[in-house]
Amino acid sequence: MANLEATVRHQPNAAVIDLKGDIDGAGEDALQNAYTQAASKKPNAVLLNFRDVGYINSKGIALIVMLLAQARKNGTRLLTTGLSPHYVEIFNITRLSDFMKIYPDEKSALANSG
Repeated sequence: MANLEATVRHQPNAAVIDLKGDIDGAGEDALQNAYTQAASKKPNAVLLNFRDVGYINSKGIALIVMLLAQARKNGTRLLTTGLSPHYVEIFNITRLSDFMKIYPDEKSALANSG
């Protein structure tokens, strides 16, 4: 397993969190710190970029649900891009996709972030 790295880029209407590695229990601090940094400028949306994520386990899904709860509490939309077809299916099965829109690429996600 590869330790999770999460970096933040601020865009005009959104903050993008680029995720790299595996999302599991060991990634909680990296994910939480990145989300806190992303939300600090009060963007309309936070985009989770999963392009470089190889694996998400059940604890990783729970961490994403935790971020979703924080975003909803703050009135911030949580968006996703870069999910593999397998994880798109997982997000559909777990109904995460009911609460966070899945986009095929960053450009289309950012176009809908305002």
